[in-house]
Formats: sequence, structure tokens, C-alpha cells
Amino acid sequence: MKIALIGATGFVGTHVLTELVSRGHQVTAIARNTDKIDTGSELVTAKSVDVTDADAVAAAVAGHDAVISTFNPGWANPNIYDDFIAGAKAIQAGVKKGGVKRFLTVGGAGSLEIQPGLQLVDTPNFPAEYKPGATAARDYLNILRTETELDWTFLSPAIEMSPAHPGARTGKYRTSLDTPVFDEHHRSKLSVEDTAIAIADEIEQGNFIRKRFTAAY
Repeated sequence: MKIALIGATGFVGTHVLTELVSRGHQVTAIARNTDKIDTGSELVTAKSVDVTDADAVAAAVAGHDAVISTFNPGWANPNIYDDFIAGAKAIQAGVKKGGVKRFLTVGGAGSLEIQPGLQLVDTPNFPAEYKPGATAARDYLNILRTETELDWTFLSPAIEMSPAHPGARTGKYRTSLDTPVFDEHHRSKLSVEDTAIAIADEIEQGNFIRKRFTAAY
């Protein structure tokens, strides 16, 4: 496939890029600063794009089979809520304007329901420093659920998405829709490498069209 990857230099995006290339997909790796993108593979083309500009996004993604967005304005960004919503909406509009039907975006785990009617982000012990970003991702999911033109998918990562470490790519995970996947120790965790596998699998298989899903061990 020919895939446009937005946020290709980020924590999740770098692993998604590696996974897609390992499967032989042709990837346009999109970021504001492309210096960190490894273009050693003939399958990778780097492109600098301001993703808050819907027209620029449209021009960059036109002609692709699918768009994956791992956009995040940065957890330390004091304006993360507004910047996340604005960026996500611009990307969504750009994908439509660019004529691409298939769109997968990575949000957060905060909107997962840990019990009926109670989302993780609304629990008393949810870390305050992550609440603005998690709330933005939750609110954008509600916006995306009204989208009728795109074949969209929203991925909520596991509650604990661990940093990369040797041996973290197992290829094994379980999925759910709106509730976390817990292991026998009542933990919801998945390595970023296996998160990238879940994303690539969904782009190839389309099991969650116009749905949110989550994945964990």
C-alpha cells in the first residue's frame, strides 16, 4: 500500500514507520521537521508539512491508499488541549480534501470506560499533568464519531504503553472497543512496538472501520 504517516518522528510514529516499511509498504513520512526521518529505505519519502494547514495536508496525502495520524502537539505544551483539537480537525479535513478514504488516528486511553459510564480521564487518580491532552483526545473522538465520509478508525493505546526496550516486539495483543484490555494482574499494557503492529494490522485488515478500538496484552 501507499501510506501517508503523519507524526513520523514521534514516539509512536517512529515505530509505526519501521513496522510499515518492514511489511513492504511505501510510506510518505510527514513531520514538521524531517531531519530525524530515516530515508535510507527506498520505500520512505520524507515530507515537511504544517499539519494545522488542511490544504497542506490535502496536498501531501493525495494519491495515498491510507493516512495514519500519530499527531500529538506535545505533552509539555501548555496549550495542548486547543492545539490537539485544532490539529486533529485540520488533519481530518485535509484527508477528506485530499481524496483519501481510509484514515486511522491514534488518540489516548483516557476515553476508555473502566466501568459503565465512567471514563478513565474522569477518575480521581488520573494524573493531572496528562488530563488536558487526554481530554482533548476524548473530545476529538466524539467529533470523529460524527464523520460520515471517511472510513476512520481511532486507536486508544493501552493504559500503560511502555517505552521501547529489547524484545518488546512480540506480535501478540488482544483488542477491545470501548473498555481496556486487562491482563491477569489487572494491568492494561502494550509495548510501543506491538502498538505499531496493531496499527499496521488494522490498516491492512480493516477490522474496526468507523470504530474506536484498543489493544493490550
